[in-house]
Amino acid sequence: MKSADTLNAPRSSGPIASWTVRHVSTAIGALGRLARQPFASLMTILVIAVTLALPSALHLLIKNTQSISASWDNALDFSVYLNGDTSIDAARRLADIIRQRADVEEVTLISADEALEEFRDQSGFGEALDHLTVNPLPHTLVVRPGSVNTEASLSLLHEELGNLPEADMVQVDTEWVRRFHAILDILQRSIAIGAALLGAAIFVIIGNTIRLDIQNRREEIEVTKLIGASNAFVRRPFLYSGLWYGLGGGLLALALVRYGLYALEAPVTRLAGLYNSPFSVLALDFGESMLIIGAGVTLGLSGSWVAAARHMRRIEPR
Repeated sequence: MKSADTLNAPRSSGPIASWTVRHVSTAIGALGRLARQPFASLMTILVIAVTLALPSALHLLIKNTQSISASWDNALDFSVYLNGDTSIDAARRLADIIRQRADVEEVTLISADEALEEFRDQSGFGEALDHLTVNPLPHTLVVRPGSVNTEASLSLLHEELGNLPEADMVQVDTEWVRRFHAILDILQRSIAIGAALLGAAIFVIIGNTIRLDIQNRREEIEVTKLIGASNAFVRRPFLYSGLWYGLGGGLLALALVRYGLYALEAPVTRLAGLYNSPFSVLALDFGESMLIIGAGVTLGLSGSWVAAARHMRRIEPR
């Protein structure tokens, strides 16, 4: 039978619990050290936040531009203007024939009367058009190519539509859309390169901040090593300082981006209303927000680890 002293003896915590307690205590201590230097810490976090917010804002610009241009795919449609002597029944039969092609997704017939009515509503020349005795507009087939088409197959489709006996003219204006998407692709690659360079700048900023902190605590580090502390133990508070810098910079970057979106929301909505567009500004989704925070934390940890590992070996007790 166990004695009362044995039952009341405190249980020793396991290795996982001890590891957790040590790291939590170190993290809280590092945060407290930053809080005791509020101005210097805030300036470092602000620089990191602005550096992270710049590529994030440019990414949002591209994202919203792509959202606007999503409806421009209709510009890839072919407008086949039929001869003036083509009847509506012949136009319907021709539409059915073209619709059966494997490289065509959809064919829409716009009759001459429908085209004139649409022109009357949108041009403002309704009274002048009432005096016309003959409709000058032709029947039109709007041919949308399939998504599997290549540039060569689109050129072939354009040529074959133009060779139809009923076709008077085939109009397609795809070059500006392609140029626009090419410009967006260049901008995306430029933003990726800029983000990498700014990430390197954050790495250097945090590394330099940790280096100065190590120099200011040199005597404390020497005493700690003198009583047997390892480099890993001494390095740990500086790693958590880098983590807090990166986390604070990531969160502040999100706040800056969201404030910018809030400031732009009203004028963008007003401009969209003038064009009768339902467009609204797209914000960062959850994954993108976590990516910004994760980038800040990763850069903070890596920058502090490199700086601490490099300078810690140079500090030994005398």
